[in-house]
Amino acid sequence: MPKTEFAKEIEAARTKLEKLEAKRTAELATLPSRYGYESISQLIEALKAIETPKAERASTKAPSKAAPAAKSAKRGKRAKITQETKDQVKAMVEAEKTGAEIAKELGISLPSVHNIKKELGLTKPRK
Repeated sequence: MPKTEFAKEIEAARTKLEKLEAKRTAELATLPSRYGYESISQLIEALKAIETPKAERASTKAPSKAAPAAKSAKRGKRAKITQETKDQVKAMVEAEKTGAEIAKELGISLPSVHNIKKELGLTKPRK
């Protein structure tokens, strides 16, 4: 593409951008009257009046990251995945048991069952 055509495209894009910016400015200027205010400063003051102070927002927030530590006490001990466990998973898959049934019976998580099945090549590849 010759430089002149490229320069024309750039100029056209700049012109379009300027028109869009002018349109946005015009729309912003009409915001106060759309919501019953005489000026932008009145609209801003109204918005500030309904803003929740930081102190109030902190009290309505979800518990901090420290709180889930109490939940971790409910978790069980991590299961040790041995070769025996993998053999049991393979036998159960061949017996057409579901992943959830296998996980419950062996006391391991469903993702662990899926990982073992994948490792043993017992999953179908994605299409």
